[in-house]
Amino acid sequence: MKPSHPLRRWIKHASSHPRQVSRQFPPAALERIAQAIAASEQQHAGEIRVVIEAGLPSAMIVRGLQPQQRALQLFGQLNIWDTEHNNGVLIYLLLADQDVEMIADRGIHRYVGTAGWQVICQHMEGMFRSGQFEAGILYGIQAIGTHLATHFPPQGQPRNELSNRVLVL
Repeated sequence: MKPSHPLRRWIKHASSHPRQVSRQFPPAALERIAQAIAASEQQHAGEIRVVIEAGLPSAMIVRGLQPQQRALQLFGQLNIWDTEHNNGVLIYLLLADQDVEMIADRGIHRYVGTAGWQVICQHMEGMFRSGQFEAGILYGIQAIGTHLATHFPPQGQPRNELSNRVLVL
C-alpha cells in the first residue's frame, strides 16, 4: 500500500485506539478467529498467529516505521520464528494504514515465497476494503493452512507452540 503523507499518517495513528479494533472485531469474532486457527492447526504441523493493531505509537510514526517493519518486530517479539519446524506465520493487520502483512518463517517461506504471501495479503486487503474484516482474516488463515498442510502435514499428536488467541494492540 502506498504510504500517505507523514502528517496525515501521524494524525490517523494518533487518533487510533484499540476500541476501534472491537468495532471491526467484536469478542465473538475474535473467538471465531481463534477457533479457526485451532482447527487449521489440526490439519498441519505449522503455527499461525494473528495480531491486530489499531495504530502505531507516535514515536514509531515519527521514525517512519512501516507496517512490514512492525510485523517483523512482532514476529521476533512473539517468538513466531522459534517453532520446531520453522513454519510459524504471522498475520498482522494495522487498521490505521488499512494494511495487512504476512511474515513467515523460513521453513514455510521457502515453499510459498514472497509472491505467494502477497497474493493472500492482496485478497485479504480487498475483503477489508469491502468491510469484510472477520471474513478476510478467516480467508488468510484458510489460505495459510492450505500451504502448511501441503508442506507440513500433521505429525502424530498436534503441538500448539503459539497462542491461538488474537493479540489486539
